[in-house]
Amino acid sequence: MNPRRLGRNLPIPLLIIVALGLVAVTLSSPSGLSPTTSTGTTADPVLPEQPPLPRKQRVPVRTASIDSGPGTRVALRQLVVATDAEDFGLAAWKSVLDGIGTPYDVLLARTERLDASRLVRPDGVGKYNAILLTNNALLYANNGAYRSAFDAPQWTALWDYEREFQVRQVALNTFPGQTPEDYCLRPVGEGSVGTKPELASIADARLFDYLKDDAKIPITQSYLYRAKLGCSAEPVLKVDDDIVGVISKAPDGRERAAVTFSLGPDAVSTKLLGPGLVRWATKGVFVGEQRYWFGVDVDDWFSSTLRMRSDGTKDVYRLTGTEAAEVANQQRKARQNHPLAKDFTLNLPYNASKFDARARCGDDTAETLSSYTKCLADEFRWINHTSTHPQMNDTSYERSHTEIRRNLNDAAIGGLKVPHNVLKTPEYSGLGVYNPDPMSPDPPTDYGLGGSNKEMLRAASDLGVRYVQGNMSFAGHRPSCFNCGIYHPLQPNVFMVPDWPTNIAFEAVTPEEQTALYNAEYGEHTYDAIVKGEAEVALGHVMSGSAYVHTLHQGNLHQYATGKSLAFDWIDAVLAGYSSYYRVPLKNTDWITLANYVENRTAHFAQLKEDAIWNRVTNAVTYTPKNNGSLFITGIETREATEEDQKGPDEAEIYGGDAISRLGVTAGQAITLTASPRS
Repeated sequence: MNPRRLGRNLPIPLLIIVALGLVAVTLSSPSGLSPTTSTGTTADPVLPEQPPLPRKQRVPVRTASIDSGPGTRVALRQLVVATDAEDFGLAAWKSVLDGIGTPYDVLLARTERLDASRLVRPDGVGKYNAILLTNNALLYANNGAYRSAFDAPQWTALWDYEREFQVRQVALNTFPGQTPEDYCLRPVGEGSVGTKPELASIADARLFDYLKDDAKIPITQSYLYRAKLGCSAEPVLKVDDDIVGVISKAPDGRERAAVTFSLGPDAVSTKLLGPGLVRWATKGVFVGEQRYWFGVDVDDWFSSTLRMRSDGTKDVYRLTGTEAAEVANQQRKARQNHPLAKDFTLNLPYNASKFDARARCGDDTAETLSSYTKCLADEFRWINHTSTHPQMNDTSYERSHTEIRRNLNDAAIGGLKVPHNVLKTPEYSGLGVYNPDPMSPDPPTDYGLGGSNKEMLRAASDLGVRYVQGNMSFAGHRPSCFNCGIYHPLQPNVFMVPDWPTNIAFEAVTPEEQTALYNAEYGEHTYDAIVKGEAEVALGHVMSGSAYVHTLHQGNLHQYATGKSLAFDWIDAVLAGYSSYYRVPLKNTDWITLANYVENRTAHFAQLKEDAIWNRVTNAVTYTPKNNGSLFITGIETREATEEDQKGPDEAEIYGGDAISRLGVTAGQAITLTASPRS
């Protein structure tokens, strides 16, 4: 994404705010701030203190001593068993486990032998809390036939381990038969599934209680075995009247789950079912966490952006004051129509050079966007996007410092609550992605973060910027782990959190314009098809558990019809898609909370080499970190937070049916927690 923008205003008609029923209030300059505006020359005001982080509602329960009671112990780590590196089920399991952020090992059965030493540590601790198979028999093609990658002694070693350590097993792509063991499934039919989905329904809500009871799981690009029960077992998924998912007990008491279709890493079915299968396999006690997030930035508030009309002519567009009021109404309606998104609030990266910070709510002036914004200031969240929206690939320290500081100052005078430790540079400029020739129409080159503007970063750091926003479409901005960020190599005290771009064109303000621009790139599509397709892309991010926000632009908020905008057509489609599957709420947080989460998640991945150990008798979970940092863990007892807990490093949340905790950990200091396993 390499949008170009023009920097001048369109004429705005005189509109009266009070006619819309908005209450007029007088906003005076905050105490201690001098009356500097974007056009003023007096000294800059002192910036206000950062807003506090939300109070902790719950914390995990820590115990004072290390567990020493007798009992069977297992590490909170999963073992994925695949035939080889090309096994498509391996990619599916990895996508789920990486999203959760849980530690796992992979055994490639065709080249690695399984025996007791691979499963049990010398101290008698079981190495794995769950066994995840890519298919129930580990079959691979061999001279025109299929054979198992495990021989009989290896299967016996695996089953002995599962029985002794009470470890559950889940198999994907399970054939209904009795070899190498019987899941109580008998064949009814089979066949390939293409792009037209087979819809699976949930037969047992306990595994997937984060999904709606009537959710329909689309199975596409798969091979599906239809089955019926041949002995005592519990169906968990059905297609029509046929069973495609089951829980069964082996004669020796081992617990197993299986689905009878293949899964790919990007399949909707994998995103929907994978977390539930892992949670069942681990009895709900595992390192990592799974939650669902949806945030949206709408860039360039107060600014003007290039408009590309459907006939190919160019113009510029700037949101009007009455449109700003309708944006707040649309946001309110989105919350009402989609209760799972009751906290949904737009983030507005703003450019205050065109903001009349002295305007008052209710002013009858030509600069209606400023006066309406004063009325609506608390309806949205505000992000520093620089004062005049310059390209910052080579701006000097002084220019960078002025752009960042002045934007904060004008917001403070105007009563906008802005975190001064978060910065979104114009078009992600200054962060190593640019065209050496600013006038060239060619796509930018990704030079990596090492190609960033050092002077811009230094100025940002000097002004207290702690977090900058990057773009997931640039390889140099993509972190190495899921929901992680990157400490900037040229300014290590600045942490980059990437965003998701969208194909809702920044130059488009009407459906006709969006359709023309989209079709110029991707062929013929209707506007409804474009919205549906782009919403499905974003929904895929949400369903995977990605916390990163999606980016739109101010022209997309134009009210092209009463109560209608490109932005909310797309937002409503994403929310409707989510609501059709899930029963757990969508998280939507302010940028400081989001950035803190991403930073803690990055620290979490640094902890995964060391195992937490669960005593299955005492339910004690012990962990000794080698590094300072954070660790997320699910299935631990929690309690309500006290005032004293607000000072500590721990926090917890009950999300759906799961207790999710974040622990602050110190190198070498062992901690003990109490597991709260699920049935």
